[in-house]
Parts: sequence; C-alpha cells; structure tokens
Amino acid sequence: MARSSRSRARRRDVEPEPLDLERILAGTRRVEAKRDGSWNVQPQAANAAIKSYVCPGCGLEIAPGTAHLVAWRADGLFGEADDLAARRHWHTHCWKTRS
Repeated sequence: MARSSRSRARRRDVEPEPLDLERILAGTRRVEAKRDGSWNVQPQAANAAIKSYVCPGCGLEIAPGTAHLVAWRADGLFGEADDLAARRHWHTHCWKTRS
C-alpha cells in the first residue's frame, strides 16, 4: 500500500517551537527525596555561575565558573517564597553524598 505524503506536507507547514538556550544550559529543576524531606534541585551550568558560594556540605568555596547544584525545600512549612529565599548552592558531589 502506498503511503500518503499529505501528513508530511502538513508537518512542514508547522513552525517548530524555538529552543530555549537559557533553559538548556541551566538544566531542569527536579524534586529529590532525601531523609529530611523533599528538595527542589536545579543544576547551575558553569557559564551561568558568576558568583562564589560556600557549599554547606563541605564548607569550601564554589568558585565562579564552576558547575554546581542549587537546592531548596519542596515541602517547607512557611511557603514557597521562604523556601526559595533559603536556597543553597552545593558542589554536585557533596549533594549526591548527602543523606
């Protein structure tokens, strides 16, 4: 049986959705369950890391230009705004070894 070319023609007429380069470079937020509750975790790309931070896991500096993670509570009692204000920057390996 011959295939219809009609569906292919229709797909060419549809403009593809533009890629959000900022989102691709920054990474996507996910929720992780730890022993002390649920946490929002978002990777921070090296090119987007422009400040230095102190990792709460090891107490060492996360230098500008270093890829790392940003984490904040997903199940806090005082609301999303307070949870977001209390976010912390972690070395990726420190976050992964955290209980």
